[in-house]
Amino acid sequence: MVEREHNLDSASPAEPRRRTGGRSARVREAVLAAALDQVAEHGIEGLAIGDIAARAGVAETTIYRRWGTRTALLADAVTELAAVGNPTPDTGSLRSDLRQLADQISHLISRPGIARLLGTAIALSVDPDVATARHRFWDDRFERTAPVIDKAVERGELPAGTDPREVIETLSAPLYFRLMVTDLPLDDTFVTRCIDQTIALYRKTG
Repeated sequence: MVEREHNLDSASPAEPRRRTGGRSARVREAVLAAALDQVAEHGIEGLAIGDIAARAGVAETTIYRRWGTRTALLADAVTELAAVGNPTPDTGSLRSDLRQLADQISHLISRPGIARLLGTAIALSVDPDVATARHRFWDDRFERTAPVIDKAVERGELPAGTDPREVIETLSAPLYFRLMVTDLPLDDTFVTRCIDQTIALYRKTG
């Protein structure tokens, strides 16, 4: 695979980085999609690098070289899944921003296999690799969504010193609880209630 990249670069020396980068991006996309498909079907405990490689049409060494472990690969896959198509809201209003965030979360965790993935990750939380992957995912999500709260503070919708992570936790925790524990639908009425309660709580503390 490395030799192919070298030959492609030699054939078109004016654009080696673009071609290599494009191919690298396609390989990454294929591997991440294959990893998510595999975990949806077999769970984390049934996840095998060899199966992912076969499904993605790449060599196992490609996966090991880039990600190292299956949990590092899975963390990247889920983080990418949560990020793609889910830009950080910036509507100019805290309520509508939280609505977009809540809708994004609801759509993500309602995807086939995601509930199983989350349940398995919790069950295997004693595994340091799984714990690291979980922390990496949540740190990334909080970092991406923090600007929503920071801008609400700047607009005067929330008091100074409001912790973005606490607000996002308050909004999202009931959504995950409903999915993982009660198995009730994430309908509009429920999502609206989560938003209303989050806003009321943090405005009151100000």
